[in-house]
Amino acid sequence: MPELTHLDKSGNAHMVDVATKDSTARIARAAGEVHLQPHTVELLRSGSVPKGDVLAVARIAGIMAAKKTAELIPLCHPLALTAVTVDCVIQDFGVTVEAMVKVNGVTGVEMEALTAVSISALTVYDMVKAVDRSATIEHIRLIEKDGGKSGHYQRNV
Repeated sequence: MPELTHLDKSGNAHMVDVATKDSTARIARAAGEVHLQPHTVELLRSGSVPKGDVLAVARIAGIMAAKKTAELIPLCHPLALTAVTVDCVIQDFGVTVEAMVKVNGVTGVEMEALTAVSISALTVYDMVKAVDRSATIEHIRLIEKDGGKSGHYQRNV
């Protein structure tokens, strides 16, 4: 079992020292879903949600969130991200959100990708809550990561 690197020998949380790690190209992709009532999906498709362009606002919120991850997750390192994309797609059940984050650095960007998806999904919820209080955010997960000592990971379906 891998060791928990955010704990010291006494079990206290600490920020990992990454000063001696090699800088490599790193990428992470994450995804999630916002489940909505059918009438809400139709409002999205027709562009009739009272608060405006839900997907555009959710996309921008996700990009901004990825850039602020170190401010939100206590032990994350601040990173100079080289790319962030967030795709929000209307589905019959609601909206899928997928984020991709890249960096050339000494630590991975999994948390940035997961944060982007989470905040995008929360933004969709915020923008539709007046018409759909039963909206749910589900299945936020890491899809793929590459780079660094642990190499490539891809989630099995």
